[in-house]
Amino acid sequence: MAEKFITFKANGKEVTVAVKPGEMLADVLREKLGLTGTKIGCREGECGVCSVIMDGKLVLSCIIPAMKAHGTSIITIEGLEKNGELHTIQMKFVEKGAIQCGFCTPAMVLAGKVLLDENPKPTRDEIKTAISGILCRCTGYQKIIEAIQSASEEETR
Repeated sequence: MAEKFITFKANGKEVTVAVKPGEMLADVLREKLGLTGTKIGCREGECGVCSVIMDGKLVLSCIIPAMKAHGTSIITIEGLEKNGELHTIQMKFVEKGAIQCGFCTPAMVLAGKVLLDENPKPTRDEIKTAISGILCRCTGYQKIIEAIQSASEEETR
């Protein structure tokens, strides 16, 4: 089957890319758009490090066919900073030392953003649930939870 062109918004900018049947969104984001903050771990939807925001929801980009992105709005970690300023949740991850190897960090930050967009004052258990689909092999999750909780305490996001 031949490539087809799809158009979607990537970090607020409309893009059109040629995709092959069966090509996954994670690969399109990384290889065709250069958005390498989207990590690839298991390619089975198990580890969560490929998570991006699609139409306001956290999704696993390694198991989403790229063609399903047509007409959507996707935010990757690169789309959070504005005018050279980190998003509040990114700053809190840095401040709280929630970054170790950094492999899961983009997905954790995006999961935190989605949670705070839906629930600006989550409980600790709600934060744990929001990040539960993303594996971190370094931090033990405590600093990640603290960073998201600290971001929820900021007045402006």
